[in-house]
Amino acid sequence: MRRPRQGTAALNVILLLYLVVFYAPSLVSSISVSTPAELHASKGDTVTLSCTFTSTSRPTSKMTVDWSYRPQSGGPPLTFFHFSSRAFLPPDGQFAGRIRWEGTPARGQASISLINATLNDNGTYTCSVRNPPDVHGSPTSYTVLTVTPKAASIHFSDVAVLLAFVLLPSTIVTLILIARILCPKKKHNQSKAYRSPIEVTEGEENGVHPPPKEKKASCCDLYMMDSEDEEGYYELKKRPPTDEGYAESQC
Repeated sequence: MRRPRQGTAALNVILLLYLVVFYAPSLVSSISVSTPAELHASKGDTVTLSCTFTSTSRPTSKMTVDWSYRPQSGGPPLTFFHFSSRAFLPPDGQFAGRIRWEGTPARGQASISLINATLNDNGTYTCSVRNPPDVHGSPTSYTVLTVTPKAASIHFSDVAVLLAFVLLPSTIVTLILIARILCPKKKHNQSKAYRSPIEVTEGEENGVHPPPKEKKASCCDLYMMDSEDEEGYYELKKRPPTDEGYAESQC
């Protein structure tokens, strides 16, 4: 009765060792890579393609990072960046001179920067990290980048030109109109003293004209008179005024 029990125990030990040998690496030695699902940028911007990873093993010189790109129109992915102890930037092609390594493997960073983004950069970017002996888990992650045209913006120079050619002339015209309304014209004042030839004043309807106003002699006029004229002038001043119209009516 004891032999069957001993055989069963031995079988259980064998099964346990089998599970440890074949499944322990997948449960312990694994790596996980994560990236944002979507990224949006404007034309000409510098875009950071973020990629982080976690590993049960400390990163060593055997760790590698690969970035690949698949256009939005489709097609096979193209690897344009590789890291193994140092960064290998793309020497030619679409991304030549526009990739910058931003990663720090000791901190779980495997990011890169895309300089001067263009509309042709739209597509799917894949980050792959390998850190032996961590060969299981999720070593890759994907990011969809969408680049749009940059919105038009008004610069200070444009505002200055607008003020100089539009607002300034309109302000001057407005001030001139206000000045003409508030300040009366000289002709308007002179028109009150001017009288049309057909206008008739009171007393002129019956043919009677008012005597002209006597003009007072100025100092200059007295200076230009002769002595005899000057005596006659003073005699006229001494005489009492007579009404010529009344004298005519007595005759």
